[in-house]
This record gives sequence, C-alpha cells and structure tokens, in this order.
Amino acid sequence: MDVVDRFLKYTTFDTQSCENSQTTPSTPGQRVFAEFLAEECKTIGLTEITLDEHAYLMATLPANTDENVPPIGFISHLDTTPDMTGANVKPRIVERYDGKDIILNKTEKIILSPAMFPELLLHTGEDLIVTDGTTLLGADNKAGIAEILTAMLYLTDHPEIKHGKIRISFTPDEEIGMGASLFDVEKFGCDWAYTVDGGEVGELEYENFNAAAAKVIVKGLNVHPGYAKNKMVNASLIAMLFAEMLPTNERPEHTEGYEGFYHLSGINGTVEETVLSFLVRDHDPDKFEKRLKRLQDITDYLNTIYPKDTVRLEIKEQYRNMREIIEPQKHIIELAKRAIQETGLTPVTPPIRGGTDGARLSFKGLPCPNLFTGGMNFHGRYEWIPVQSMEKTVQVIVKIAELNKNT
Repeated sequence: MDVVDRFLKYTTFDTQSCENSQTTPSTPGQRVFAEFLAEECKTIGLTEITLDEHAYLMATLPANTDENVPPIGFISHLDTTPDMTGANVKPRIVERYDGKDIILNKTEKIILSPAMFPELLLHTGEDLIVTDGTTLLGADNKAGIAEILTAMLYLTDHPEIKHGKIRISFTPDEEIGMGASLFDVEKFGCDWAYTVDGGEVGELEYENFNAAAAKVIVKGLNVHPGYAKNKMVNASLIAMLFAEMLPTNERPEHTEGYEGFYHLSGINGTVEETVLSFLVRDHDPDKFEKRLKRLQDITDYLNTIYPKDTVRLEIKEQYRNMREIIEPQKHIIELAKRAIQETGLTPVTPPIRGGTDGARLSFKGLPCPNLFTGGMNFHGRYEWIPVQSMEKTVQVIVKIAELNKNT
C-alpha cells in the first residue's frame, strides 16, 4: 500500500475531536482509528506496540545497525479539528492540475480557485487530493500518519538502509490542545522527535507562538428599559467597549510572520452578563507578556468607570515558543535540513502562526520540531494536498533515519 492509498483509507475514519468532552480521547472515533493503526503497525512488522486507555499509540522499528545511534521519534495526531465535520469525507484526485479553478461541488457552487489560493499555482502539473466541498479532507493530520507508516514500511523493505531505533506515536486531541497532556515522554524513550504535522513541502518549523486563552466576563444589571435611567448597566455594551479598546491592526486578519495578535474568537451575552473569548498570541515572550498586561489594564480601567468588579479577566496559558528549547540543540534542526536538501528540496523555516504538540512536548523534555506533510488550507472545505508532496515527506523521514546514524 502506497502513501496515497493509505491516506485515502484513513480519511474514512471520523476522528473529529470535541472541546466540551471530559474524556481522553474526546471522541470514540479516535479510539477506533488508533486500534486500526495498531493492527497496521503489526502488519508492517513494528514491535513494542502499545495502545493505552487514552488512545496513545506507540511502536518501534528496531535498529538494524550495531552502531551507537540515538533513537529518534516521529509523531502525528489522530484527531481532526472541531471546526468542520470530518465525517463521510469524499476525497478525489485531480490529476496533473492545470492551474485553473477546481470545481469541488457543482451543486453547492463550491470552487477551489487560485484567485483565492494562489499557492495552488506552485503545484501546477501535480496530482492534488481535494474534498467535495462539504467536509474537510483530514490531511491534518492523517497525511502525517500515512507518511510515517509508509516510511516505516519502506525501511522494513530496504534493510540495506542502516538506521538506529525509531519510535513512532499517534496521539489524540491535538486539535483541542490536549495532545501532549498525557504523552509519556519517558516511555517513548527518545532524546528528540519530529512531529509530522506541517504544511507546504520543504517546511521545517521550530518556533511557534506563545499562547494564552483569555475570557472577559462582564457583569451587568438588567432593568426594564422603560425605567432604566441611571440604573441599567448593559454588559453587552461594556464588552463591546472592551473589544474596541484593543488595537484594530493587531487582529489575525491584519498580521503575518512574527506579528502577534488578539483574536476575538467568541462572544456570548445579554444585558445581565456577557463573555468575550480571546486568543492571545506572540512569538516574542516580552511582547506576549505586554499583551496580557494590556488586557489587565483595560479590565482595571473599566472597573474604575463602572461599578466595582463589573469586569473580570481570566487568563489560561496554553503553550510557549519551543524555540527556546530547540535552538540550543541545533543538531536536531541541521539533521532535518540536510535530509530535506538530500531529497532535492530547499528547506524553509517559517515561524508557526499557531502551535503543535511539539511545543508542549519540547517543554516536557522531548524537543520536537515540526516537519511538513504537504497539506494546505487545513481546517476547512478547501483543504488539499499534492500526492508528490506526500511522497517527498516519506523520503525525508527515511533520509532522517538514514543520516541519523552519523550524527
């Protein structure tokens, strides 16, 4: 089974995670998928296969060399985003893409167009796997799983490629920020690993946002509007004022690269109570702390012009920039860069405008930069992935394993 067949099979599993669940995994479909993958690991010939009660799957490709080679790991996640359904996915392959609009769904008039997504033109002539426009594709992260297992099979079938011990793991609930929570770093047994969860071909990521979730809870006082003068305190209006006091040019739709942002991700309220949900992001730790302070300053200010404790701020740190962990161990990056180069690609190292399990794993003692899968437009109906990019990822994983014996 090649990487494409493997990936297309995996898209039939509904593994959408759920933010409101109190269990791990958050949805039963992830467990079903993990059990299927455990059997695939056996078929490939992997050893030390374990699947725990939380659907963390680990397995080993044993070393085939007597050299003293440090074990390395490759990790991908089982779940797909809660943002859009991953049930009943209907992928198809657009062969030798011609650079024109791709009609995903004629009935619904859903079109994947280079006018909106110019990066399509970088893959003219390649074979693109797309959706029918009614679901996401699931390349995030089933492509990574398919690429890792295809690489393990290739190494098994080519014993002339000498390598050390390789550990792999597939984890639940990455999309809801819980993928690394119950990951047993000691059991995994590697000095470092790579998540295979990135985007465009050639990308190698080792720095990400510092991230926090913030909730602004505004307490109001509801009085009949006919008799409200000097009595009513409208929580919704105060919440709107809070949002307006943040800089408009520091929203996601106006930022790129290393620029941080405040993202108003949700609002729910009445006159009596309104809650704002924010995502706060910045690569620079000092700027990140200043962003959090700005939220507190606005809270404090509004509590001076409205009744005391009208506004309450809750901040929950989510993850930190893994660069501070990985940069002192640059050999991890140099190994991956060399592997990317030796497969005919130019490595690029953009900052991740988000987070991965690798960030939290790095702070748990497992430095873990992120390799490309080739997937594009994750989390929505316009998701797509080139076959040729998936094949390149497999080659890079194999090459990392081969080159690692000399590090």
